[in-house]
Amino acid sequence: MTTVTAYAAPSEAAPLEKTTIERRELGPHDVLIDVAYAGICHSDIHTVRGDWGPQHYPLAPGHEIAGTVAALGTEVTKHAVGDRVGVGCMVNSCGECRNCLRGDEQFCTRGAVMTYGGTDRDGTITQGGYSQQVVVTESFALRIPDGLALDVAAPLLCAGITTYSPLRHWNVGPGTRVAVVGLGGLGHMGVQIAHAMGAEVTVLSQTLNKKDDGLRLGADHYFATGDAETFRELRSSFDVILNTVSAVVDLRAYLGLLDVDGTMVCVGAPAEPLPVQVMSLIGGRRSLAGSNIGGIRETQEMLDFCAEHGIGAEIEVIPASEINAAYERVLASDVRYRFVIDASTFED
Repeated sequence: MTTVTAYAAPSEAAPLEKTTIERRELGPHDVLIDVAYAGICHSDIHTVRGDWGPQHYPLAPGHEIAGTVAALGTEVTKHAVGDRVGVGCMVNSCGECRNCLRGDEQFCTRGAVMTYGGTDRDGTITQGGYSQQVVVTESFALRIPDGLALDVAAPLLCAGITTYSPLRHWNVGPGTRVAVVGLGGLGHMGVQIAHAMGAEVTVLSQTLNKKDDGLRLGADHYFATGDAETFRELRSSFDVILNTVSAVVDLRAYLGLLDVDGTMVCVGAPAEPLPVQVMSLIGGRRSLAGSNIGGIRETQEMLDFCAEHGIGAEIEVIPASEINAAYERVLASDVRYRFVIDASTFED
């Protein structure tokens, strides 16, 4: 075991604090990664505060990890020391079930091992990227292209793939009318990716406060959902609606914005249930769907796509000492658009 400095939550009601955690010794197919940056995802907050169920504490979150390979297991073939790599929401899967074999490790029938708060194959609880180093199976370390800086690449490992995967799955491209609900950590990635795919992109946000940002990121249109006229003006206007907010929304109102055969995809995950009136779906042969992250192959595809199109997260880099303040700012929607922790400050 290797002991490293980390920031972890001692309980669901306590702030994160500086501590130490243990990393396993390298197995033959493992890589040791020196963490350079770790993004702060809203999921981190939901998880450590018990919104999605009880957790094992202390818990170090973080599944938007970017760094460099520091050491290799004896049988590693996919990476070399010094390689720029990233780790997302998963660190292992069975590799044998039908979903894993087709590249959908996130839907592993035996359960993918999550980067933190998951039960690893040896029965230990995984700890995430708010730490100096991580050890992962080589297949779950993604190559970060040279065209992406590590700090802006870190959030792509969750926010990037969470929006790329459904846009690709629902065949977004030239001629597709896409609405992105919310311009936050997920939404600002969805706008950039949908625009790069060739879609006509509309942002639907509560107010027009971020309109300039939305248009700069690639949106063609920007509307305030706080204005009831928006839902009348845009009725039956979209083929795909990407809902990125982690809060309860009026599904009936948003479903009415879909054209015939349109799909609303939810990637934000509020703790509360979202009621739906079935007639909102029946009336236009509309679909209400959800999407998770993507598999390893698709995540690498996303990283390469972002490098090719010059897409990165818009970030505010913070020292580790400001993690708890950053959590409160995320909850207050006071970030444009992703906090990223400078891992060199974990020892400060």
